[in-house]
Amino acid sequence: MKETINVMLAGPRGKMGTEALKMIQQTEQFKLVGCVDRKNNGMNVHDIEGLPNIDAPIYTDAEEAFDRLNADVFIDLTNPETGYKHTKLALHNHIRPVIGTSGFSEEQLADLKELSHIQQTGIVIAPNFAIGAVLMMKFSQMAAKYFSNVEIIEKHHDEKLDAPSGTAVKTAQLIKEVRDSKIQGHPEEKETLEGARGADVDGMRIHSVRLPGFIAQQEVIFGQSGQTLTINHNSTDRQSFMSGVKFAVEQVMEIDHFVYGLENLME
Repeated sequence: MKETINVMLAGPRGKMGTEALKMIQQTEQFKLVGCVDRKNNGMNVHDIEGLPNIDAPIYTDAEEAFDRLNADVFIDLTNPETGYKHTKLALHNHIRPVIGTSGFSEEQLADLKELSHIQQTGIVIAPNFAIGAVLMMKFSQMAAKYFSNVEIIEKHHDEKLDAPSGTAVKTAQLIKEVRDSKIQGHPEEKETLEGARGADVDGMRIHSVRLPGFIAQQEVIFGQSGQTLTINHNSTDRQSFMSGVKFAVEQVMEIDHFVYGLENLME
């Protein structure tokens, strides 16, 4: 692994972005070489109130940033529309993306996977960077081999744009790999209020809660005659995601292909 990993970051003023800046600052092996932000062009990170004291330039033009900055890894913690554009730019510039933006479509993911293959440039997209959340997803897949009736309840802050969350969708995908497709509940079940039963993924139901006070929480509830099993993960602080971001940055330096989900990098 390269001794020093040069990192550029998109979204430094966001709550996740600010935590990522602190993580980069505290990691001896990482060096922040610059940021992409929708404002503050020409300023420095240490000039922005509330951001860590790091000497690194800010660009509003992502293309200019990719041209000028000597980065190894690009971290994006913005939103699906902006993140998708940034990720394509990074791959075209042979800069390895680590993406914590959820809400990409299947078509967008397929496009990024193909571009990663063409460019032979590693990329990690993670619906959730909290190590505990990744374990929750893996444990849920294990349980689904024995409990075929399952529903997912995910709870996030009310500023989250996508519903259901990328973590919930990824969890359902992992469960689907080991679970026989089935329709749950009474065969004549009817919703008296549309949407009451949540989103339907292969017969599983996903329910999304959006309220202030939450950061990220998910329950995967399995039911069987005479018993239930609940696997729960709760992020109470955004610092919970930073160990996974750090791990992804280190791992993406060692790969030349597309990875979706941090569990694929964990032994």
